[in-house]
Amino acid sequence: MYRIGIGYDIHKLTSGRDLIIGGVKITHEKGLLGHSDADVLIHAIIDALLGALALSDIGTIFPDNDPQYKGADSTILLKKVYEIVRKKGYAIENIDSNIIAQSPKMMPYIPKMKLGLSKILDIEINRISIKAKTKEELDSVGKNLAIESNAVVLLKNQAK
Repeated sequence: MYRIGIGYDIHKLTSGRDLIIGGVKITHEKGLLGHSDADVLIHAIIDALLGALALSDIGTIFPDNDPQYKGADSTILLKKVYEIVRKKGYAIENIDSNIIAQSPKMMPYIPKMKLGLSKILDIEINRISIKAKTKEELDSVGKNLAIESNAVVLLKNQAK
């Protein structure tokens, strides 16, 4: 049996924070504001994984009022969610995702993001798609006030 999930996240850009997307530190004058490291791509993937299994969302599993997640590395949160996926008997078939940012340019960082995600999720790089999009200077993302991401995952039950 297959299950599909969709995830979405957005965070405000702010001074004084590192910009971490897809587990990769990106050179930029601003970072994303959030309780954890605010990694929009990983948060969207986590929500897609949880959604595929009808297990709520990232905020329910890792509440933003819980001090243990203050400044949390989202790759660690992703590992925990992937363990849940495996315990439920599923494997990831593929991930399709978008990072939507007016700046900085994401394309130079995408190969490193895919490599890191493939190691965490134990899947081949060619099963992970990360696309970079802009908002053509429209809305909060287009005006460099925020960065957003969305992701779709397909899970396959491993029962024989």
